[in-house]
Amino acid sequence: MPHDLQPDTLRLELIELGDAFRTYQQRTEPDLALLATLHERKARAFHLWADVSGDGSLRHEARRAEKAAQTTREMHENRTGRPADGTTGCNTTVAGRLLTRQQGAHARAVLDYVAATSPLPEPEVHLAVLMLTLRTARTGTGNITGQDLTGWLQGDAERVVEQLVAAGWLRLPGTVEDVMASRPENPTAVTVPTLLPESCPFTFGKATRSKISGWAQKAVGDRKIRKKKPGTATRLLALYTAAHTRPDGSLGHAPDSGLLLEEIAAFCALPTGQVAGHADLLVAADWLAEADTAGGRLRGWLTERALPLSGLL
Repeated sequence: MPHDLQPDTLRLELIELGDAFRTYQQRTEPDLALLATLHERKARAFHLWADVSGDGSLRHEARRAEKAAQTTREMHENRTGRPADGTTGCNTTVAGRLLTRQQGAHARAVLDYVAATSPLPEPEVHLAVLMLTLRTARTGTGNITGQDLTGWLQGDAERVVEQLVAAGWLRLPGTVEDVMASRPENPTAVTVPTLLPESCPFTFGKATRSKISGWAQKAVGDRKIRKKKPGTATRLLALYTAAHTRPDGSLGHAPDSGLLLEEIAAFCALPTGQVAGHADLLVAADWLAEADTAGGRLRGWLTERALPLSGLL
């Protein structure tokens, strides 16, 4: 780019575009909507640059950028079920998702693992197994603090950790009291034997593990739900519904809408008959817009505020 390129606004735009593309290349996870926007900006800038300079090769690059933007938008829609401009076909704004469709599939694999392998059928134990699995997946080890545990489990933290250690599911380098006393500047390295590399059932990478862990933390720690002072099972149900949501926010795969109460109960460590009461609490917390448990399924959809956490079935 010529150092004296005019107008100045074009020169500044080209500089900013170069910086934006370099920043994008440093991302650990793709954002195809953002990338499509960058290609569109490049196309506009190169068309203007070609007009200013009369250089036909720049116009060729502008057309290439337009094609790249279109291809990237199509890839984004295929992955997320929505256009890259954030709208549906009816011009209805759709909230951006925290997880991609593939990450949502990995998240559901973790939830299935928790339901199948948790050493005790208790909501607090299931929640601890979930969060510790996400903290230690891939290597079998991970750092935790007492603050992590009390944030997840409040006053049940020490009891639940003791249960997991006694069951052999969790190994500590010291005592439970040591873990509870550990601080962020000196966390405790814990081990989950079933997640060590030789036996770990998951195939996702480090960045995806971190993304799913953050997603789970946001769902189970939702402020509006916690203000209702729900039990742990309600928070697990919030996570489960988010993970099993179609792009429009409705629960379950089409055409068989809804989620099987038996599968929900297995993950949340609840009797099947109690799922309806916890679903009603999520409606009251503005997490579910509606909840119907007739016919052995939970039907409904996420509210707009919860939609960014949906797992994109």
